[in-house]
Amino acid sequence: MFLNRIVSRLVAVIRSAKIVSAAMIGLLLMGAGTFEDACAAAAAHGDAVGQLNRFVASVSAARGEFAQFTVGPQGLTKPKQFGEFLFERPGRFSWHVLKPYEQQVVSDGATLFQYDPDLNQVMTRAVGQAIGTSPAAILFGSGDLTQAFNLQALPDQDGLSWLRALPKTSDAGFVHVDIGFAQDLPVRFILLDGFGQTTHIEMSKLQANPKLPANSFKFVAPSGVDVVKAQ
Repeated sequence: MFLNRIVSRLVAVIRSAKIVSAAMIGLLLMGAGTFEDACAAAAAHGDAVGQLNRFVASVSAARGEFAQFTVGPQGLTKPKQFGEFLFERPGRFSWHVLKPYEQQVVSDGATLFQYDPDLNQVMTRAVGQAIGTSPAAILFGSGDLTQAFNLQALPDQDGLSWLRALPKTSDAGFVHVDIGFAQDLPVRFILLDGFGQTTHIEMSKLQANPKLPANSFKFVAPSGVDVVKAQ
């Protein structure tokens, strides 16, 4: 439904009921614990993996802004989107597309809500089922990502250190996601899906470990909106 191939893809996947396998770039962000140990073991293979390790170890919450666009075999397939995000481990996040049209994906740690004002609909799903082996698990997840992804260091490019996360299962809904790091923070994502489309996400104004209001991840469906529980 991270994470906006993270979120654009997340929304598209939720709509197609495949969020279990391709919900988000949700995240390497929330994966402390066993994933931190896995990153430490892999750090020798590339600086990007080392930066990921330090990010996971030191950043328990964050907020910022994003811009995303999708490119297909015939070129740009969707208008560029702009929005804001925040997350807090374990498993809580908000990905809010503001322009050119509104969409919102919110997880309170137990339930994931995907709100589409144009459809006048909110779709809900259990967080564990929703994130699974999705890009979101990379940024917002709380489990051991090495069970679902293989991590590969890539050459530095555009002043960033890069790594690639490849799902271990063939039904994940995407081929791989590349993550560019600067100063121990993820700032760029490039996700290739199974249809040959590439979603590019640029993150900016990222604040690490901000004090977030207690209700930051509480979602209340607007009056009159249809609430659908995904199976």
